[in-house]
Amino acid sequence: MNDNILNIEELTEDEISNLVINSAIKVHKAIGPGLLESAYEACLFYELNKSNLDVRKQVPLPLQYEGVFIDCAYRADIIVNNKVIIEIKAIKKLDDIHFSQLLSYLKISKMKLGLLINFNETTLIQGLKRVVNGL
Repeated sequence: MNDNILNIEELTEDEISNLVINSAIKVHKAIGPGLLESAYEACLFYELNKSNLDVRKQVPLPLQYEGVFIDCAYRADIIVNNKVIIEIKAIKKLDDIHFSQLLSYLKISKMKLGLLINFNETTLIQGLKRVVNGL
């Protein structure tokens, strides 16, 4: 057995985020800024699926309040391996509300790591932010 083969199920949040970032950079280099959020979501979803990751898009996130699940129509853009939430934007500038939105998604889902990716930047790294849920 080859020890260099990556076990997709055992990837850490950091390993997943590195794969996501590399895939997002590839998408951004290929199609550039200025498109709709839905285009970036579709391309990133396609790219991540090529890596054999467990990738889901537009995942409903019900809110639990006082023991009752409330379907509030919250949806995570992309969830990878049930460990990392990706929130995609195609806007002029990220604001505090975008960080708060992703942090809320992380708390609702009880996940630790989220990536906020704004594709409307000259270089993608300028629009990339990690958000950590302290649980």
